[in-house]
Amino acid sequence: MMAPHIDPVALQLGPLAIHWYGLMYVFGFSAVWLLVRKQLRECGAWEVSVKPEAYEGLFTALILGVVLGGRLAYVLFYNFDYYISHPIEILYIWQGGMSFHGGLVGPIVAGWWYCRKHHMPFMLLMDKFFVVAPIGLAFGRMGNFINGELWGRVVTNPADVPWAMIFPGAGPDPRHPSQLYELTLEGIVLFLLLWFTRKLDWPLGMRVAVFLVGYALARIFCENFRQPDIQLGFLYGDWLTMGMVLSSAMLFAGLSWIAYLLYKGK
Repeated sequence: MMAPHIDPVALQLGPLAIHWYGLMYVFGFSAVWLLVRKQLRECGAWEVSVKPEAYEGLFTALILGVVLGGRLAYVLFYNFDYYISHPIEILYIWQGGMSFHGGLVGPIVAGWWYCRKHHMPFMLLMDKFFVVAPIGLAFGRMGNFINGELWGRVVTNPADVPWAMIFPGAGPDPRHPSQLYELTLEGIVLFLLLWFTRKLDWPLGMRVAVFLVGYALARIFCENFRQPDIQLGFLYGDWLTMGMVLSSAMLFAGLSWIAYLLYKGK
């Protein structure tokens, strides 16, 4: 089947074009903002250890961390040669080109700095944000699908994958809609796991570790169906991708953090 053709511009107001990709970020940030505040109310931290005005400032810092970290990591790890020759295009984030792994490190650094400066409970807030971070990821993957980017590998036998799609710009062969695989596993499934276990009596920081492990496993699995970025290709053989390498480091960090928390709790 043909992938649905969706105009990447959601709304044109004279010279101002509002892109679906940008709107997905707005929707994702809005959902995270509301659900983290809900969790802080549930645990009694809202307006006690986390003041509303400080929360607004923290959220602004996190958004900047996501955008700057995600974009810079994409430039460095995925397309450095191109952007070093076209530096102005580093700013064209509406065209796509964000690295999740950079978008993870960026807000952690920004959040740590802001919480330290404003005397806020960093690890408590980390737990709350990582519980709902998959919602933001789901919207991001939907943006990739609308943009018709990050498509999957060619399906050798379309009869075995009836949902395979032909993407404009990806040739005539049907491919795995890997954006939707990632939306489902990294977004919806991981969110449901973390959301419905949010009230369990886990050590502080454990939800961060579960997110790291859960995302890494989901991403490594989905990388088996996703076409590597054309400028990188496979790093080794016909299977190892940059996404697998970065997610493996993330998996190691998550498992190490779980081991540390369990040992600390003895």
